[in-house]
Amino acid sequence: MPVPAEYQRASDNFYEYLVDTRNIAGLWSTHVAYTMTQGVFQVFRRRLSTENAIAFANVLPVCLRALFVTDWNIHESKKPFGDYAEMIQEVKLLREEHNFSPDTAIRDVAIALRKHINEKAFQKVLSTFPKEAADFWNV
Repeated sequence: MPVPAEYQRASDNFYEYLVDTRNIAGLWSTHVAYTMTQGVFQVFRRRLSTENAIAFANVLPVCLRALFVTDWNIHESKKPFGDYAEMIQEVKLLREEHNFSPDTAIRDVAIALRKHINEKAFQKVLSTFPKEAADFWNV
C-alpha cells in the first residue's frame, strides 16, 4: 500500500494552515501562529476527557494532530470550560515571553482549522462532546 497522501503532504498542509491562521489573526509570523494554535489546543485539551481528546485529535490533519498531543500531561487536572476571556488568558500563558496571541485567538484558530479539516467528521465528533466543548469551536 502506498503512503497515504495526508502523510506525504503533511508538512505542506501544516504550513498552509499556519499561513491561514497567521492571516486570519492578523499576525506577522507563522511562528506566532504556531504558538497560538498550540495554546488554543492545550486550553481545549485540558477540558476534555482523555477519550474525547483522542477522538478530537483523530479528526485533525497529521501535523495538527501531533501538535494537539505534544507536551500532554495526562495526569493534569481537568478544567471546566470557563468564560472566553479566562480561556484566552490561559492561551497566552504558553511561552508567555514569546506569545503574541490576540484576544481573538480561539476564534481565529477555529476559523483556520475549519479550512483544513473534514467538516463532517469534525461535527460528528463534536456532537458527542459536552455542549461547552462543541461551543468552543463555534464561531
